[in-house]
Amino acid sequence: MESFSFLAITFLFLLHSTTTSIAQTTTAPAPAGPLNVTAVLEKAGQFNTLIRLMKSTQIADQINNQLNNSNTGITIFAPTDNAFSSLPPGTLNSLTDQQKVSLIQFHVIPTLITMSQFQTVSNPLRTQAGNTDNGQFPLNVTSAGNQVNISTGVVNTTVSNSLYSDNKLAVYQVDKVLLPLAIFGSAAPAPAPGPASSKVKKKPTAAADEPTASPKDAVDASSGFRLHWIISEMWILSIVIGSFFWLHL
Repeated sequence: MESFSFLAITFLFLLHSTTTSIAQTTTAPAPAGPLNVTAVLEKAGQFNTLIRLMKSTQIADQINNQLNNSNTGITIFAPTDNAFSSLPPGTLNSLTDQQKVSLIQFHVIPTLITMSQFQTVSNPLRTQAGNTDNGQFPLNVTSAGNQVNISTGVVNTTVSNSLYSDNKLAVYQVDKVLLPLAIFGSAAPAPAPGPASSKVKKKPTAAADEPTASPKDAVDASSGFRLHWIISEMWILSIVIGSFFWLHL
């Protein structure tokens, strides 16, 4: 009987140890997987439009490959769904596929920038959209205390929240879509009108009942005036001569 009791106790002890070991194994944390930018945005919520654009332009795959296969960090400015909804109707649909790529790349900085580093960054920041030398994709960031201001030349906004940060990836929430000059800049002004062509002012035409005299008419009128003057002088002279003879008779 004592042997049976010993065996039973031993069996129960082994069963308890095995159960505890299994429980500990199932509750151990899973190893960390590769970084996934869309998973970060999905967890944060309210970024469905940005996620859709990142996937359709394949920029999400490019970012994930860079994060997991290189030592280069990435900073992302993430506009909310409300930010996209605030754009004029049809804005996104009016863009070409390449413009959509550039728009999303404009929100991605190919280096890791922490909140404190915004105070010392050099402007304009280089984004994945392209070179800033030609002024088409300028992204300027200034920091005042805990506030980070962003200007694109078209839009001014601020960083409203830090969504994610580690030694490779930083994701910051912005409440406006960052619109680059290259796509959304104001249209080039129309060329200034040239000087108005000088027009020779025409003399007002005479009224219909007052025709302008021709040169020939003017000559005829002058000749007639002279003939009339000669006749008058001769008539006066004849009167004077007649009176002279009359007085001496």
